[in-house]
Amino acid sequence: MLWDPSVLDSEEGIRFWGRSIPECQEVLPTAPGGSEMLPEAMFWYLLTGRVPSEAESKQFQEELVERSELPTYVEKVLDSLPKTLHPMTQFVIGFASQYTAGMKKADYWVPALEDSLDCVAKSFTIAARIYNNKYRNGASDMPAIDKSKDLSYNFANQIGFGESEGFVELIRLYNALHTDHEGGNVSAHTAHLVGSALSDPFLSYSAALGGLAGPLHGLANQEVLRFIIGMQKELGDHASEDKIVEFIWKTLNSGQVIPGYGHAVLRKPDPRFMALQQFGVKRKEVAQDPIFKYVDQLYKVAPGVLTEHGKTKNPFPNVDAASGSLLYHYGLKHFEFYTVTFGTSRSMGALAQYVHDRILGLPIERPKSLSMEALKKLVV
Repeated sequence: MLWDPSVLDSEEGIRFWGRSIPECQEVLPTAPGGSEMLPEAMFWYLLTGRVPSEAESKQFQEELVERSELPTYVEKVLDSLPKTLHPMTQFVIGFASQYTAGMKKADYWVPALEDSLDCVAKSFTIAARIYNNKYRNGASDMPAIDKSKDLSYNFANQIGFGESEGFVELIRLYNALHTDHEGGNVSAHTAHLVGSALSDPFLSYSAALGGLAGPLHGLANQEVLRFIIGMQKELGDHASEDKIVEFIWKTLNSGQVIPGYGHAVLRKPDPRFMALQQFGVKRKEVAQDPIFKYVDQLYKVAPGVLTEHGKTKNPFPNVDAASGSLLYHYGLKHFEFYTVTFGTSRSMGALAQYVHDRILGLPIERPKSLSMEALKKLVV
């Protein structure tokens, strides 16, 4: 399948239009007073293949924030859902409720772009509304969208973390890092597949979210965090590296894996992990957090143990080894909501490619299926 915005290299990790994550961090604009690249700048870059200027990034940010308001009927749908409903199920419903009647014009890429911008912008507000309905006192007290701020700030503010500069910066970095990871993963491929039938971006991405909700795709950072909390419970807040090594061997010898380590493609530390790990290390309040300390200590000792164990091709950490612990540090402790935050960011990559698919006029995806008998004949 064709996928332009990002390519995953086994040695260097993900590259966005040829640039590595550190290179993107150097050239993409940040928020005023901030130090992390803006997701809006990354989205522009994924759409165009060109680094936006400060002025272009600001204008694009304002355009997206303007689009982030939800129609009243979508708010009513979300507010009517039971609090017991899983937040990812609510997220899918929020997107699907905005579907109208598919593509509107013969010149498909124009409405594709318009709807994709709406879809990305509104995803942050949908996510915030779900959070308030499920974990707080409902959405009636949600702060209004601040049109002078970026999407990440507004999301943080609407879920109660707007005064935490660290959390806002983390969400900016988190969203930018998670935007895209080639097209073969379940959520990206699903958006591409459903979009190839000319379903609009809202339907295409709501289908993608169904895949993201699966335990083999979007739950990894929760598993890592549970593992680290379990280690902390057994070893205390300040364990030596020798004790951590013993804990790792105990886990492996019981037939379990070390979550957050290994990757289907990468053969070196995930540069997304490195960016998040460096974010934590340079912030004193994070670096001293016992949970994050374990993340840092695992990074130092786990690769050696896994190499000695000999059952993994890549003993290095992936992005999930750090992301959950940082969200947890700043107070976002509802594990099942973590996949929703993943879903807001991944919309940018999937829908950037959706627009490219419509520009190129790619055909409907229709792979040939084979019976088991046909497969047997191929190997006999």
